[in-house]
Order: sequence, then C-alpha cells, then structure tokens
Amino acid sequence: MSEFTLPRGIVISGTGLWEPDGQISNEELVDAYNRHVDLFNERHAQEIEAGTVAAKPKSSAEFIEKASGIKNRFVITREGILDPERMRPVLPERPDDELSVQAEMALNAAREAMAAANKTAADIDMVICACSSHQRSYPAIAIEVQSALGIDGFGFDMQVACSSATFALQRAVDAIAGGSARTVLLVHPELASPQVDFTDRDSHFIFGDIAIASIVERRETCTTDTAWEVLDARAKTVFSNNIRSNFGFTSNAADVDPFGPGKTFRQNGRKVFKEVCPMAAAHLEQQAAAVGAAPTDIRRWWLHQANINMNGLIAKKLMGNDFAPERAPVVLDRYANTGCAGSVIAFHQNNRDLAVGDKGVICSFGAGYSIGSLALEKVAI
Repeated sequence: MSEFTLPRGIVISGTGLWEPDGQISNEELVDAYNRHVDLFNERHAQEIEAGTVAAKPKSSAEFIEKASGIKNRFVITREGILDPERMRPVLPERPDDELSVQAEMALNAAREAMAAANKTAADIDMVICACSSHQRSYPAIAIEVQSALGIDGFGFDMQVACSSATFALQRAVDAIAGGSARTVLLVHPELASPQVDFTDRDSHFIFGDIAIASIVERRETCTTDTAWEVLDARAKTVFSNNIRSNFGFTSNAADVDPFGPGKTFRQNGRKVFKEVCPMAAAHLEQQAAAVGAAPTDIRRWWLHQANINMNGLIAKKLMGNDFAPERAPVVLDRYANTGCAGSVIAFHQNNRDLAVGDKGVICSFGAGYSIGSLALEKVAI
C-alpha cells in the first residue's frame, strides 16, 4: 500500500467539466448494433450454419441498463458510430500544426477549472495530463496544453488506466509538498470512442468521451471561499490480466491488425467484480481510519463510475444500513464509463452541498488492478 504523511494545507481549489456535443442513448446504440448483427448474420449465414462462424447475438437497452446502470454516453462525434456498415466514429486526422483532439478537450475543461479556482496561466507551473489512453506517444498532450495556455513551467503525461486521475492528483500533491511546483493543473481528456468495438455486445455500450480538470495548490495561495484539503492519499496495484488492452505499435512488428480481436479493451467482468469489490472496500475502510473516521462518518464517497452494481456493493459494505444513494452519487447513467474521469466528475457535480468540516473520499479503481484514493475535508479559506 502506497501512503504517506501529508503536510496540511494542500487543497483542490477548482474543477471544470467539458461535455462533447454528441450524445447517444442506449436505444440508439442498440438499434445500430442490432442492424449490424442482422447484416453480419445474413452475410455469414452459410458459415454460421456450418459452425465455422459464431452468430452474433442481439442486445437491448434493458440489458445494458441492468448490467451496468448506463443509459447514455457523450461522444466526440456521432458520425459513423450508428452506421451498421461502419460502427466506429469518423474522426479525421489533424495536421501536426493543429491542436490535437485530446488537447482541445483538455483545454475546454482546464479553462473552466482555472476560472473556478481564480487562476491564470501565470499562477500555474505544472501540468499533468492523465487518462486511460493518449492519442499519441509524444510530444506529451500535457505540454501541448501547457503551450496553448501560455504556462511557464513543465508538464507530462501519465497513464494508470481508470486510476489515472487519482494517481495524478497524488503526484500533484507530492510535487507541491516537495516544493517542485506551486500550483498544478490536472487534465483528463478521456477519448474512448475510437477504441470501442461497437460490434461487440458485451462492451459496445461501456465507454463515453469526456474531459475533466482540476487545480491543486497550497491553501495560502487559494483565493476561493472554500476548498477541499487533502488529508490522506494512497494507492495500491496488484497485477491482473482480467482487464487488458494490447493495442500498441508492436503489432506492426508482429504482422497483426492493431485493432484486431483482443487488441483493444477486453475484460472478464465477473472476475473483476468478484476481486475488485472487496479489495476496494478494504482500501477505503483503511483510508477512513487513517483520517480518524469510520466509513459512516465520511459524508460523500465519490467512487469510480464503471458499474452501478459494483458501486452499490462497495457503498453498502462501507456504510451498511446507513447507506443512501446520495452518499455515493452516480453519474455513469448519464456519462457511461469515462475511464479515470468518472470519480472526479462525481466530485465536481456533488460537493457544493456539503458543509465546512465535512469529509469525502475520491476513489477510482481499474486495470492493473489499480486503486487510487484521496480523503478530503471541506475548508473555509
């Protein structure tokens, strides 16, 4: 377990959220998927009858909602996704001298976070871009964002799958505590739709596109009325193949399709559910104890937004009979699984009603396995 004693006085002072214009409901997604299934099964009827090709199963909006809690998702573009002959977004490649898609997403969220925290580019000296996947290896998206905002300092990208945001928040706290940064901008432009296999019944509905950002700084430089002080931060990783992506440049050397079967997202959902839920609950119980609280004393649990059934089980384990839905707010019904952004979106949208002195925990968990979490307290500035 990675944990450290924090100096008091490091706060999250502002957050910002950007939603793409495109949205797709379960009903729309299922209609396109089922039309694709009809075409596939018709074209491969002889192979299916001979047993050399498996027929594709149909889906339903009810199945998706029951399995995940997801009802809707935002996407960078609807074009192509709902075409049964294509089943992937149309996202033209941009020339090198234009802003990248992820940098553009990040900037939209960053500007809102900076406004919320009353910060200008001159106040920030470190940028971290952390998300489940980056559209290129280098130069870093973080440095592109830094340049576009006119920030004098440094930036870097990092990736810990769906725990990227919480791990990045900890790196920001480390940097400020260690004196290598004054104020850190964190951006999480989750661009999932280009990697989604929209022809796969078990995964085509899971992910959505979004961007979230936050500002971390010292309490003495904070100029907002209230902020969230970081009381404790911890991380844990345990290797597992149950969530995996093999997408990468080495496919070129192996003479295989980089987007072929098993190359992008895949998971053994039942094993993930069985193994991650108790792991996450134990992790969060330890975190509550580290700040001198029982789990029932934590006013808000901003949990990773992947599956409503998983979150419900963890929340009930933590709070027992005191569990109420507002204690662990759900945003995945509207946004779907947004990778590392989900828990920060839940925090962004569900913290203003809490009082000074209330405590909450941001937690994410995902491939690795990985779990990252921060215990926070609302403070008056």
